[in-house]
Amino acid sequence: MSRVETDVLIVGGGLGGVAAALAALRRGQRVVLTEQYAWLGGQLTSQIVPPDESYWVEQFGVTASYRALRDGIRDYYREHYPLTEGARSERHLNPGLGRVSRLCHEPRVAVAVIDAMLAPHRASGRLTVLQPAIPVAASVDGDVVTSVTVDHDGVRREIAASFVLDATETGDLLPLTGTEYVLGAESRTDTGEPSAAETADPRNVQAVTWCFAFDHEEGADHTIERPAEYERFRRMQPEFWGAPLLSFTAPDPRTLEPVVRTMHVNPPIVERGASDQRTDAGDRDLWEFRRILARENFRAGFLDSDVVVANWPMLDYLDGSIIDDPDAEAHLVGAKELARSYVYWLQTEAPRPDGGTGFPGLRLRPDVAGTEDGFAQAPYIRESRRIVARRTIVEQDISVQLRGHGGPAMFDDTVGVGMYRIDIHPSTGGDNYIDVECAPFEIPLGALVPVRMRNLLPAAKNIGTTHITNGAYRLHPVEWNIGESVGELAAFCAERSLEPAQVVGDDALVAAFQSRLVEAGIEIHWPEIIGY
Repeated sequence: MSRVETDVLIVGGGLGGVAAALAALRRGQRVVLTEQYAWLGGQLTSQIVPPDESYWVEQFGVTASYRALRDGIRDYYREHYPLTEGARSERHLNPGLGRVSRLCHEPRVAVAVIDAMLAPHRASGRLTVLQPAIPVAASVDGDVVTSVTVDHDGVRREIAASFVLDATETGDLLPLTGTEYVLGAESRTDTGEPSAAETADPRNVQAVTWCFAFDHEEGADHTIERPAEYERFRRMQPEFWGAPLLSFTAPDPRTLEPVVRTMHVNPPIVERGASDQRTDAGDRDLWEFRRILARENFRAGFLDSDVVVANWPMLDYLDGSIIDDPDAEAHLVGAKELARSYVYWLQTEAPRPDGGTGFPGLRLRPDVAGTEDGFAQAPYIRESRRIVARRTIVEQDISVQLRGHGGPAMFDDTVGVGMYRIDIHPSTGGDNYIDVECAPFEIPLGALVPVRMRNLLPAAKNIGTTHITNGAYRLHPVEWNIGESVGELAAFCAERSLEPAQVVGDDALVAAFQSRLVEAGIEIHWPEIIGY
């Protein structure tokens, strides 16, 4: 087993991990970044989920480096793709014209831009990226993590670092290091949150979804082999669903009433803008919802079909958790089997707008997903283990109704901002959607610092939120902001021979750290505007 020493070890190369690496590197730290899958970028790439962002994303509310990522994606299309002149001239180009986001795009393009952002640091030798690599063990001396061992493509590597950042999708370092953490749903007594469950249940987490990419070839038959579990999923009908899971029906997240969606193949573009997620989820037509390439954006003949990502309610896997569950591997297999069953249902039984059934021309796109079968490299994970933090963000902090107004939710030790509804998908405990109107919020430093561990920091969805507030703090730009601020915190502490807990407890140090974040292009407050 080889041993590597570095300043900052980041385990997990999702959006939080990449942002943390960029932040630490720009401050002169040496970084080792490990990632399980072939692509860096997590939910944006290996999980093939276009970004979920706030209504104001084009104006404010994200960090400068996240904006550089978004600009880089648009520039990549302008430089390399045969866009129409109209699309090329659009300042806020949306390659897929999907309804869910103002920037629906191919995951592979995001990978290219992320790799370009990291390339100078790799060339300098200050950044080492290990892929594929999975954490398998950790050495801990009291409250300090001294090293983490990863399995790097079959080779064990022990990595020692002054600061260890857990940017994994499910908080994998927390059990390995003995860090105190919470999993699943807390009780109302635990948190005082009106939306919390009556009884705590660590097995009750948001569903995972195994997304897939597809297009449509008119007149062709791309029907896949009938999945082994097809009949089981075909008969499945959750109590609150209002229809079988394999259908176009699913609850409306806000009213909880069953709503029948539709799917028009390659429809003409009626609206070029994304839906306003504050009032319209944009999911009534599933083709348009998460379309990542729209034919009308490109010169005639370039695309025979739009390209679409399926991340739909009907793909939410409810049979069990993939975290701290003895049957976790079986549930991962089950989540993908559900997605495969839905593809087969679409191809053979789905009702078409013309009155027929089935879309046999629906074709999975392995090239888009970076896999052999067209399904994402990894499941889309909405909820992680969460550290027991110096401060836990609760529903009362950010709910518009509970606060009595929609103005920004502010914290004295803010290290960033975010905005999304508290959006909790149906869960493995049998719960329906939980949807709560949320104020624009800040990210408190105290939520990023564990109660005990001295050099381990969370850098993804594993910060000090609850099952409820995780629903707002889990989205793409917020995860990036969390990672970036944590990377800055590690560098700030290294330069001053401090521990993160010392910064949290000192108003002067917090102010100095906040000034540093602002200098780096991290917005720590929402602007004063009318209309929140």
